[in-house]
Amino acid sequence: QVQLVESGGGSVQTGGSLRISCAVSRVIYDSVYHIGWFRQASGKEREGVARIGSSGQTTYYADSVKGRFTVSRDNAKNSVYLQMNNLKAEDTAMYYCAAGRHWTSSPSNWQYWGQGTQVTVSS
Repeated sequence: QVQLVESGGGSVQTGGSLRISCAVSRVIYDSVYHIGWFRQASGKEREGVARIGSSGQTTYYADSVKGRFTVSRDNAKNSVYLQMNNLKAEDTAMYYCAAGRHWTSSPSNWQYWGQGTQVTVSS
């Protein structure tokens, strides 16, 4: 069964940190799928935030989060994480993880999606 489940979202003050997790079903995690993090703020389009390659050797970050966010994989737990530091109000959004075979920031090219976890940053 293909499944991605996000967790760890919540409310945090500006400048704070949060780590969100994505539990990935074994059938996906063991295959050649990249895992991406996307976010969608109210009234805006979904955008790619970060992603990690299937081997864990390659990462990508959007300019807006570079230097603040870190994506990582834990093969023992079939999980991917997004560590978010120095959070800003503009980081407020629903965060989704997704699995796909194309190295792209375009959401339409990603095959499997989780249900999302809300991150709210307030001053």
